[in-house]
This record gives sequence, structure tokens and C-alpha cells, in this order.
Amino acid sequence: MNFFVTEGYVEAAQMFAAESGTSPNVQLDAITGRMEIRKAVQSGNVEAAIEKVNDLNPEILESQSELLFHLQQQRLIELIRQGRTEEALDFAQEYLAPQGEENPKFLEELERTVALLAFQDTRSSPVADLMDIAQRQKTASELNAAILSSQCSDREPRLPMLLKLMLWAQAQLDDKAVYPRLSDLVVGGLSDPKGGDT
Repeated sequence: MNFFVTEGYVEAAQMFAAESGTSPNVQLDAITGRMEIRKAVQSGNVEAAIEKVNDLNPEILESQSELLFHLQQQRLIELIRQGRTEEALDFAQEYLAPQGEENPKFLEELERTVALLAFQDTRSSPVADLMDIAQRQKTASELNAAILSSQCSDREPRLPMLLKLMLWAQAQLDDKAVYPRLSDLVVGGLSDPKGGDT
């Protein structure tokens, strides 16, 4: 259930709840709003995402200056992506430069972002990674984690960590014991301690 809620799979969470007889630890309706915010960032509509976050809980951005900076940085990247150079410079000067003066880390990130303006083809620039979709995803994930935290939910799903822990435990046991080893994570297949699959 935790994985479905954290990653925003509302229908899967509803089906899992119905089939397992468990209830989610959050309102499933809240997931939809959070996913709309995440999709807005992933599609480059940062202004709408900020608006929706403030409608959901204005304290999220007020209390997390780094998150607010990253959202504004992403907005600057989107302005550059759209070729709106004048607007990008004005935005950087009005919203990001004051934060950069207060925090050297922000200033470094701002300088990297503004460097995009020096290149005709941003994809061949040394800071091209900022224009990649992965940058949007990174910002969206950071915002998603902050929203989950504000809703007293886990910031990350537990399932991947549990799988890593299980694989680590199996590696520790391999030299010390004979046991039915989980050999196929997809279907939950076990290997027979005597050599065959079960």
C-alpha cells in the first residue's frame, strides 16, 4: 500500500485496499492533487505547480527555501527552453538573485542555470543536463517528497528499500547457511536449497 500511495497510484491503492482488507494511511483523494502538482512540474508548468502547492498547503514553500529555490530555478529553465531570454533574465534578477546572495549554494546553481543563456544550442553546452527531462523529474520528486512529508506520509516508498535489504541479507547468508533463496523478484520464485527452483 505504501508504494502505491507514495508513487501516486490511486487506482492500484484502491484495488489493493479492497482485495487485502487494509486501509491506506492517507486520504486517497489527496493523492490525486499531489499527482497533478507533480505532473505540472514534469510538463514544465512550474507556475501552476507553485499555485497548486500554495492552495494545498502554503507552509510547504514558506518553510523550505531550498525547495522554493529549485522550483524557481526550474521555472527559469523553462523560460530559457521557450526562448524567452528577456523574461528569463528579469525573472532571475527579481526572484533568484536575492536568494543567491543569501546562500552560496544557490548562487552556484543560479550561475550554472544562467550559463544556459550563453549558448545558442543549449543541448551542446556544458550545463545541458539542466535542460534534460531528468531535471524536471528531480524537481518534481523533491516537491512530491515535501508534500508527502507535510501530510505526515513517507517521503519514499518502503518497498525498494525492503528489497535492497532482503538482497543484502541473502548475500550475507549465502556463505553461512543453506536456505530457500529468493531467486526471482518478479514472481517471488524461490530456489531449492538443494539446487533446483521451486
